[in-house]
Formats: sequence, structure tokens, C-alpha cells
Amino acid sequence: MAGHSKWANIKHKKERADAKKGKIFSRVAKEIISAVKQGGPDPKANTKLRLALQKAKAANVPSDVIDRNIKKAASADQADFTEVTYELYGHGGVGIIVDAMTDNKNRTASDMRIATNKKGGTIASPGSVAFNFERKGVIQIGKDQGEEEELFMQATEAGADDFEGADETFIVITPPERLYEVKEKLEAAGIAAQNATLEMIPKTTVDCDQDTREANQALIDFLEGLDDVDSVFHNMSE
Repeated sequence: MAGHSKWANIKHKKERADAKKGKIFSRVAKEIISAVKQGGPDPKANTKLRLALQKAKAANVPSDVIDRNIKKAASADQADFTEVTYELYGHGGVGIIVDAMTDNKNRTASDMRIATNKKGGTIASPGSVAFNFERKGVIQIGKDQGEEEELFMQATEAGADDFEGADETFIVITPPERLYEVKEKLEAAGIAAQNATLEMIPKTTVDCDQDTREANQALIDFLEGLDDVDSVFHNMSE
């Protein structure tokens, strides 16, 4: 399991952590609202809401924020949200996947066109970029939580697919449908997770020169700044 350096590339840079956290909170709030609108406010009878609440817990969303959004969903004035994914080609053949959740798909589609008009790249046909990615659960654990070999064994027993050290954290990779189950098993064993997210992991990466890298980063930064966008994934080599 260990030794696949590609997992190290998914660790988020510290200076972007606050912005990322805000995006996660926003996404979870939308998912809670959507789940309640579709299946009601009782998580026991609403599987989608139960999953959204697990995600909220994994992201350390405060309980008062969760309760507020469940109540907000009951309002007839509150719009529902739809998940959308866009596939783009950046500069130098780099593939980009954009996950968004929106109450206005036309607005989001327009934002994608504006992004590529301003920062380059093209919107790709569905599947043409995604085939080179796989969705995985990603759990980050601080290196203060234990010795690598012991954590590796516990992660494996909990159902992880892969495990690797990266900078100041250990990265645990899980099947997407088992992300929260693995996280809960680790926490039951006394191992605190810094966060747990679903990520699109590239199967292969693209090497870029400095100019191409900067052009792609400008496009990625613009996309991440859009209100409807939750996550942006790419296969540019680190």
C-alpha cells in the first residue's frame, strides 16, 4: 500500500486551508438543504441527509450551522441545489475537473465560459477528462497521532486502500463509499483525523514548464474563486 508518491500531491497548501474550509462548509450546507428538500428532515428516514450529516461532522462543521441549514431547507423560499461537474482542458494538455453545487445551472455554465475566456483553456466533452481520474476518499492524520507502521496497520484494518506520509501528515486513501466509515473506525481507535474529503485523483500526471504551470494555476485560482465551485482537481505534476 505505501510508497505511491502521487498521493503526496493531494495535500492542500497551508495558505489555502482557510479558503478550502469555507468552501467545504458551503458545500455541506448546500447538501444538507438539498437532502432535506428531497427527503425530509429526519436522518433516520433520509439516507442522503444522513450522509450529508456525516460529511458535516467529518469537516468539523458546528452543530448550530447544521441545525440552521436544516431549518432553512424547510422554507419554500429556499432554492434547491444540483450537483454539476465540468471537465476542462487547461494549458499544455492538463486535465481539470470542477465540482460545483448550484441553484442556477445556467449561471454556473456561464461562469465556466468566462473562466476559460479570461484565463485560457477549453471546456471538454463529458468523460474526455474524467477517465484519467478516480474518485477516492482522503483522510489526513497529523504525524503526532502515532508511529507510521502502527497507523498503517490500523488504517489497513479499518478498510483503507492506501497510506503514505506527506510533509506533516499521513494520508489515508479509501474507497469513496467507505470514507466516513474508515474515519469513524480510526477515531474509535483514538486516532484524530484533521479532515476527510472526497477527491478526484489523477491516474497519470502532466509535466509543465514554468509558464504553462503559472497559466494553469491562474485558471485554477479563478475557478476556485467562483461561488458555486466547491473543488477543482487537476493532473498537473507537482
